[in-house]
Amino acid sequence: MAEQQPIDPTEQQEWLEALDSVVRYQGANAAGSLIRSVYEHAQTEGIPLPQSITTPFRNTIAPENERTMPGDLFMERRIRSLVRWNALAMVMRANDNEEGLGGHISSFSSSATLYDIGMNHFFRGTANGHPGDLVFYQGHSAPGMYARSYLEGVISETQLENFRREVDGNGLSSYPHPWLMPDYWQFPTVSMGLGPIQAIYQAHVMKYQSSRGLVDHRDRKVWCFMGDGESDEPESLGAIALAGREKLGNLHFVVNCNLQRLDGPVRGNGKIIQELEGVFRGAGWNVIKVIWGRKWDPLIERDHSGKLQQRMDEVCDGELQNCKFNGGAYTREKFFGKYPETLELVKDLSDDDIMYLNRGGHDPYKVYAAYAAACEETERPTAILAMTVKGYGTSEAGEANNETHSLKKLDVDSLKAFRDRFGVPISDKDLQDVPFYRPPEDSPEMRYMRERRAQLGGQLPKRRANTSVSVSVPGRGTYASQMKGSGKREISTTMSFVRILSSLIKDKEVGNSVVPIVPDEARTFGMEGMFRQLGIYSSAGQNYTPHDAGGIMYYKEDVKGQILEEGINESGAFSAWLAAATSYSVSDYPMIPFYIFYSMFGFQRIGDLAWAAGDSQARGFLIGATSGRTTLNGEGLQHQDGHSHLMATTIPNCISYDPTYSYELAVIIQDGVRRMFGEGENCFYYITTMNENYVHPDMPEGVEDGIVKGIYRLRGSEAKHDNRVQLMGAGSILREVEAAAAILEERFDVAADVWSMTSINELARDGKACQRWNLLNPTESAKVPYLTQQLAECEGPFVAATDYIRAHTDQIREFIPGSFSVLGTDGFGRSDTRRKLRQHFEVSREYVVLAALKSLADAGQIDVKVVADAIKTLGIDAQKPNPATA
Repeated sequence: MAEQQPIDPTEQQEWLEALDSVVRYQGANAAGSLIRSVYEHAQTEGIPLPQSITTPFRNTIAPENERTMPGDLFMERRIRSLVRWNALAMVMRANDNEEGLGGHISSFSSSATLYDIGMNHFFRGTANGHPGDLVFYQGHSAPGMYARSYLEGVISETQLENFRREVDGNGLSSYPHPWLMPDYWQFPTVSMGLGPIQAIYQAHVMKYQSSRGLVDHRDRKVWCFMGDGESDEPESLGAIALAGREKLGNLHFVVNCNLQRLDGPVRGNGKIIQELEGVFRGAGWNVIKVIWGRKWDPLIERDHSGKLQQRMDEVCDGELQNCKFNGGAYTREKFFGKYPETLELVKDLSDDDIMYLNRGGHDPYKVYAAYAAACEETERPTAILAMTVKGYGTSEAGEANNETHSLKKLDVDSLKAFRDRFGVPISDKDLQDVPFYRPPEDSPEMRYMRERRAQLGGQLPKRRANTSVSVSVPGRGTYASQMKGSGKREISTTMSFVRILSSLIKDKEVGNSVVPIVPDEARTFGMEGMFRQLGIYSSAGQNYTPHDAGGIMYYKEDVKGQILEEGINESGAFSAWLAAATSYSVSDYPMIPFYIFYSMFGFQRIGDLAWAAGDSQARGFLIGATSGRTTLNGEGLQHQDGHSHLMATTIPNCISYDPTYSYELAVIIQDGVRRMFGEGENCFYYITTMNENYVHPDMPEGVEDGIVKGIYRLRGSEAKHDNRVQLMGAGSILREVEAAAAILEERFDVAADVWSMTSINELARDGKACQRWNLLNPTESAKVPYLTQQLAECEGPFVAATDYIRAHTDQIREFIPGSFSVLGTDGFGRSDTRRKLRQHFEVSREYVVLAALKSLADAGQIDVKVVADAIKTLGIDAQKPNPATA
């Protein structure tokens, strides 16, 4: 490689002057086009170029280009100071009353200006007829939202006093929780990373709704507040490419870059703002950096040598934290003192002046300019990277301190300093009690705050608890074909579901509101027939001719497409489902979303988001397709689901079912649509379906109630044998149970009744509810669980088998009126035929027979030798390894 020759300074200056001339006479856009042309030409010539998508470490918007901030800055600072104080007082009083309640001071202290500018100038409510902006508040900043709502009169002093004391009904939740405060918080965000991915898919679904002509979102915005440390969560940045690709100009991220995580610096040896800028720019976002406050502007303007910019570019975040923590003299020496030119810039500033060179995230003018520029950008999502100080205003007690995240109290001296810094009118004698403060109703601060929110459409945060739109629930006729058997044709319940879905989509009343969502498995689930019929939503339409365009089921992308196919991305697909499942509240437009996925990649992959769905009061259907540890037989350990139902039961408002036959599935979905969309019940459904093909019978008469409640008698044995057992099954293993009943009757002279358990989880919940009622009402007639009622008159022991681990079925043991044996698929999955897998996991018909005979022997009804002989005649290997540990 040839030795690099130094650049002639004169020639370099001429190039720079020429560029300045283009900017002066033709504008910045022309200059940018010129640079791009030179860059592309250099690439053509093979000239090595620096690979960088970051800009210098300074504000993106130059002072002369900042939008002028309207309003009364002094009044807004007064309001912001009172909000800061009340947020601090709320956390301190909570911990004075009861150690360990916790709460966070530092996060909101660093982001108060970021929220305040939004509340005063940008975040729109719904009172003026606007659909209202959506704000995903950073969870740890909840005290600041409560404090502002207190000033507005939305939240009472009693509620503030009961922060994190919710059991008696007068308190405030620790973080944003719609379930606990259904009229206030819109989105649960404190589980790190969930706010950002939810915000992205909320904006995505809003654009989907607008493109299909379902909802007029107008210029509605989605604002998402997150911390720079939170960006390490995969969900925080994992979906930003979608936002850039789809040109979601309705989406704004505000990243509070206080340069600290919970324990210390985010990127102590680097620069988190620069890193995030590169990530967001690379994903197609508009990035606005708000790093330095206006007190830096004169220094930057006088930086003719370029050394100040050089120093800004080279300093690492750990040193920036040291500067803020150690004060002005330290900053003069360590930051400005590195170069004579930078030291000269601050020679006329005192150490205090240097200490209060403000960061951009605390400067209302800089923040306003950034928000205004973001709102003007309509073709790209915007990320605002605002540098702040964690624990801002808490002085030595916590400002820029590594321990500041755990700060819950201030000593008296720090309280005085905080009070004086923000001008809060509280006397020294009252300070020890850390009282709340709200000015008189007719004070200038209160009037100004009310006027600003009135102009912007009223209260925020605010949630619509229910929709004003009525839903006409489809009648049984919509599901009629699935109530009938499949004749001689063998089909899977997954295919049956697709047929039910197709029927719902064709319904004139609700068809447009149905949202089919898949990660990237539509063909696996037999849904490719919907491609041409419904179209796959694409914000760009289809700018190519698909190679299968001549086929009946060609791959059709459409800007008005109804299917959301989100790629190999379970978290993203679930977030899209969650946005649609809360549309009744967020957009006053109920949607009926069905998210279909490999059941193993459901709760196991997105359990935290599923919990957030419960908190959000989501309404919709999750379909765990290709379910069962022995049913999805060829895929092996990572694909075979034997525990999702047990995970589903951890979410209180998740209703789960494991149907075997088409008519069961149809009854369940019909009832779910009625409950969620007809009656507005705050629950969502998880239903597993299988890929095993078999014949489906007609629906027996009178079983609908049992299907919904979780169990019904599928077949009562008419055999006249002396011994009888009750066999219970679910999912695909119900058919093994049916086969076992035939073997018992034909080969062992044992009559066997067969029960279909459509929902073990619902049976367990009903049983526990009865237990609780009986405990609290000892003088009343005891309630009897539904399961116990159904089995009360049954003869013989009970045996249950499912394609799930035993712990799932063991939930109902205490409600079984007799001896109870449980078979399940404990252990890791593996690939083989279904027959071999069921034998391996000991849930095959042979093991069901064996469990029934052993139960009879234990009850003294048959000789134990019958059991021993059956092991041999059934071909069971008694020495095989335990599948739970093998």
